Amino acid sequence: MFVVGNLVGAIAGVINTLLGLYTFIIIGAVIVSWVNPDPWNPIVRFLRAATDPFLNVFRRVLPGFLVGGSGIDFSPLVALIVVEFVRRFVVGSLNSVALRMG
Repeated sequence: MFVVGNLVGAIAGVINTLLGLYTFIIIGAVIVSWVNPDPWNPIVRFLRAATDPFLNVFRRVLPGFLVGGSGIDFSPLVALIVVEFVRRFVVGSLNSVALRMG
């Protein structure tokens, strides 16, 4: 049974790492959005392809706030909160299961 516990613990570690990397990808996309990036740059295209589908879910729900004539997009902040919640909940639950099996 300890082998299954080790497997669950390893899966929790991989999920934790992937969600941590995705957090940095979202932060990178936010930083790039503050400047006027070249839309054909491969890094910009990757960041947008990796984050826009997830952020668009929150953009549909959240209203854009106008400050000084330009909108402030709070979707990355909400997305980071959701990613961190999932990270703590899923990884924590899997780690608990792994400890009980080990």
